[in-house]
Amino acid sequence: MSLFWGLLLILIGLSLIIKIVFKIDFPIFKIIFAFLFIYLGIKILIGRDFSLFHNDDNGQTTVFRQKTFSTLEDGKEYSIIFGSGKLDLRNISLPDSQVVRCEINTIFGGTEIILNPAMDVQIEANTAFAGTKMPDGNCSAFGTINYSNDSLSGGKSKLVLETNTVFGGLHIKR
Repeated sequence: MSLFWGLLLILIGLSLIIKIVFKIDFPIFKIIFAFLFIYLGIKILIGRDFSLFHNDDNGQTTVFRQKTFSTLEDGKEYSIIFGSGKLDLRNISLPDSQVVRCEINTIFGGTEIILNPAMDVQIEANTAFAGTKMPDGNCSAFGTINYSNDSLSGGKSKLVLETNTVFGGLHIKR
């Protein structure tokens, strides 16, 4: 919160200097009002205390930064918000005869998922005003697309991913 108010005061000071030195009328209070709405919108979107340099305690969310995830936990949700995320799943191992389910959300950001070619995978990708590219080359900008590799067989372990991408990009590759 202090970073937000600090940046706001810097903007006010800069606008006063521009107005006095260069004789350029700068509508600072309209801009402050707009920044306040943007700040409140982001805070509501994230749903908890918001800071520009988010210190993530659970290791499953990244906001305004870049992060690489190399493990997945069953039933967990991973979120990339206003940032960049990479899920490198080439070296994970799934428990025998179990289905591991995860949800991956990308909001105003970019996510790359690299899958293990030997792993059985089922993906449901939901996309809205964004771009999603599956390992088989299928793409979506709006709607739902599904992917399942050919080697799915009963009794083996498999990874089930649900992805949600809004105003961002998701690229899944093997």
